[in-house]
Amino acid sequence: MASADYIWLNGDFVPWNEAKVHVLTHSLHYGTAVFEGIRAYETEGGTGIFRHRDHLERLRHSARLYYMELPYQVEKLREVTHELIVRNNLRSCYIRPLVFRGHGSMGLDPLSNPVEVMVAAWEWGAYLGEEGKARGIRAKVSSWRRISP
Repeated sequence: MASADYIWLNGDFVPWNEAKVHVLTHSLHYGTAVFEGIRAYETEGGTGIFRHRDHLERLRHSARLYYMELPYQVEKLREVTHELIVRNNLRSCYIRPLVFRGHGSMGLDPLSNPVEVMVAAWEWGAYLGEEGKARGIRAKVSSWRRISP
């Protein structure tokens, strides 16, 4: 995996190798986190982020389902993402925002643990590899149907 110069973590741009969380972070033990995977592409008008606001609104909604209110507005996360791309000198990249319950009490009730937010961006070529892009891939459709909400 390629790295970049900076990651945005809880309000600060920190060097890539210094972006850390505690080993007793609630999300590591109980999966209390939500994320998005967003692509940005180099265009004639500069870097274009695919459906950026839609992705961040979905992230906000997903976090609320886990009783995590985002400590930052969606517009702030959009600004942060744009600045992160510039700071990392990226033109085409993958963007990974993550909302998670941080270090605090341990146990099934996460509500007293802080809600933490991270946005990373790095250069990532074809998602399924250059060969998959050029020659295609094999895929299957599951016969299992998801239960209706």
